[in-house]
Amino acid sequence: MAWWRNAVVYEVYVRSFADSNGDGVGDLEGIRSRLPYLRSLGVDAVWLTPFYRSPMVDAGYDVADYRDVDPLFGTLADFDALVADAHAQDLRVIVDIVPNHTSSEHAWFRAALAAGPGSPERDRYIFRTGRGAAGELPPNDWTSVFGGPAWTRLPDGAWYLHLFAPEQPDLNWRNPEVHAEFLDVLRFWLDRGADGFRIDVAMGLYKAADLPDIGDDRPNDAVTRAGGPIWGRPETHDVYRAWRRLLDTYPGDRLAIGEVWTDSVDDLVRYIRPDELHQAFGFDWLMAPWSAVAFSKVIADTLAVTERGGAVPTWVLANHDRERTATRYGGGARGLARARAAVLAMLALPGSAYLYQGEELGLPEVTDIPDDERQDPIWERSGHTDPGRDGCRVPIPWDDDPPPHGFSADGVRPWLPMPEGWGGYSVATQLADLDSTLRLYMDALRLRRDLAGLPFAGPELSGDVVTFARGDAFTCVLNCGETSVVLPPHAEVLLASGPLGTDGPHALPPDTAVWLRTA
Repeated sequence: MAWWRNAVVYEVYVRSFADSNGDGVGDLEGIRSRLPYLRSLGVDAVWLTPFYRSPMVDAGYDVADYRDVDPLFGTLADFDALVADAHAQDLRVIVDIVPNHTSSEHAWFRAALAAGPGSPERDRYIFRTGRGAAGELPPNDWTSVFGGPAWTRLPDGAWYLHLFAPEQPDLNWRNPEVHAEFLDVLRFWLDRGADGFRIDVAMGLYKAADLPDIGDDRPNDAVTRAGGPIWGRPETHDVYRAWRRLLDTYPGDRLAIGEVWTDSVDDLVRYIRPDELHQAFGFDWLMAPWSAVAFSKVIADTLAVTERGGAVPTWVLANHDRERTATRYGGGARGLARARAAVLAMLALPGSAYLYQGEELGLPEVTDIPDDERQDPIWERSGHTDPGRDGCRVPIPWDDDPPPHGFSADGVRPWLPMPEGWGGYSVATQLADLDSTLRLYMDALRLRRDLAGLPFAGPELSGDVVTFARGDAFTCVLNCGETSVVLPPHAEVLLASGPLGTDGPHALPPDTAVWLRTA
């Protein structure tokens, strides 16, 4: 069986994980030094956010050179050493690939600006003439996901498309050069030992050839309807068929997982057909409210979709683009209790799971970052009305010493400020507490290995309680209600997300999940 079918993958947001050289920014050598922690946590693979050469307008998702490491994060030799050490500790390494757009500092885009309108160099991107008497209006009404128009005009009068920041021009995937370039980029990292790729904006790439207006007031963000002019174009699937053929020529079950945002189940299934991507993120779990009805529906729908595609479910509760789970579920003690219960339920489900760094520490969203220290381009593009995603990207604390809490050298100011009390969430503090969130994750990941391959039964919904089984002897119960519920009297409690028994020896309190041995 391929390793990824039941894997737990840990997302490392590179600049916020561990800083080895004291510049306040995480790096590859820092990650390498913390591999023993990831191994002890119990994950199977590490997904690295972009570490390529970049002007860092969008934290590295604006790539200037896909075949090199940005000096901010280290060198190619550092990457090679990280992969070697990870493999020695039985950890796979997944690399983030960004195929929808490049940086405006990429050699191709610089060449396009120098070559001028109508040139082969410009055909690698999406350039158009404007509307209006003098071409002074954008070619269509599309807006950027980050806010503002999706078009920027050059001094020579031409407009170029950027669905994100102006410094992230969209590539023209109708140009064969783009296809060849990315196949070569994939080979470059596969040859260096990468175990797979997480594909950014995987439902993007192609746009309708005539670039029509959307014609309504709905924003063209990452969940706009599939099959429209911007997202989910059918031509995209040929790209992933070619990528799959390449991956299949390498040993070791190399993986391709797509960041696919779509409002269509039928559309999602297409990405995970046997000759395309191995996986697509299951964002419905992340987007669901705290509700037994919602969770039960997500489980049932996700299993049905992946079965149709011949794939396995891929569960996601958090990532670097979304508010921290404990805050999303209400904040404070109750939000943390719900976050612990939700991850315990998620880890009992069949398939693979993706964890975001710091969630195992129960970190809350940081909401009080000073305006002049915000880094996310959404902050500027929205006219300072949307704080963006910095709140879930603050560096993680490793110890309870004064800031930066072991993230960097003593006294160094991290690239995003760490809030008061951050040391109380630290790895060192929680390792010493058997009831901590970190210890819960470690126990769950250890026990989860016994569930691999066991059949699934459920989910069953009873009021505010969701129950499902794995095999004949394992049951997970999640209580999303306001009152305690009675557990089976003879079941053995394997693991619980919080204290049990306040209303009796077999009571499951609100906002709590439990794993039971039932035979």
